[in-house]
Amino acid sequence: MTEDLGHVRRMWHLLEPLHAVLYYAPQAYEQAAALGFDVRERWPGYFAWRAAPLGEAGADEVGRAFHSFSPRMVERYVPGAWKTAPPAEVLAARLRAVDLTYRAVLGEAVGSDGLAEAAALARRAAEGADTAGRPLAASNAALPWPQEPHLMLWQAATVLREHRGDGHVAALLDAGLDPVESLVSFAAVGAAPVETFASRGWSDAEWGAAAERLVLRGLLDADGSATDAGRALRSRVEERTDAAAAAPWAALGPDATARLAELLGDLWVAVLSTGLLPATNTLGIGRV
Repeated sequence: MTEDLGHVRRMWHLLEPLHAVLYYAPQAYEQAAALGFDVRERWPGYFAWRAAPLGEAGADEVGRAFHSFSPRMVERYVPGAWKTAPPAEVLAARLRAVDLTYRAVLGEAVGSDGLAEAAALARRAAEGADTAGRPLAASNAALPWPQEPHLMLWQAATVLREHRGDGHVAALLDAGLDPVESLVSFAAVGAAPVETFASRGWSDAEWGAAAERLVLRGLLDADGSATDAGRALRSRVEERTDAAAAAPWAALGPDATARLAELLGDLWVAVLSTGLLPATNTLGIGRV
């Protein structure tokens, strides 16, 4: 990662937990259950919450946008989710879930001047994102902006993280990494234990075949660890991802970006302190 893009990675680390807490919060499970989703596991709610901005998208469209999940896993939840609740109802429930979650997690900060300032700055950054060719960012950016600052902050965080994610998928494809190879190569550089990536639904045979392909390309050793070439390729992917995610922060400007980072600090700590988010994850973001 080049030094001048360090702030891009930093903003992602600060905003990602504020977005991702939705997928783990008990308040979100309650809202999903009220819509009729099975909440004995998190995936029915996850696929509904995250895919709803795309409309009644099918498994192929969602699979391409999410990238890392096996087709079988996507087909298990999509498009069946829209038989449980149409996207418009899911989106309304999603905001209710965020409202309840943020009020429980952030407490008095929800009504604070600092959070309102952070929301306004994050929205400015999100509105500076170029969403052309970025389906998840574009679909979230097209939604009406909530007026309550804490909901505005969550939506801005979501647009920005999906903007980065869409760019990351493009970087992976440019590197010649298919969905399962993307995970195998990431595990190989120590981003997370291999077991963590099992949540994406790939079989042992599919994982092994992807590893063999990467060995043939000189990106993995036989023991599954990354070669120097494999590490270099993953570094280029992350550098390109940072570069593709830089525009919102350039639009916001360095002073306002630094101010937003300052304002997000206590909110970030509050979310991580709940223990709701897993210590290891497929994004390679740690708890510290």
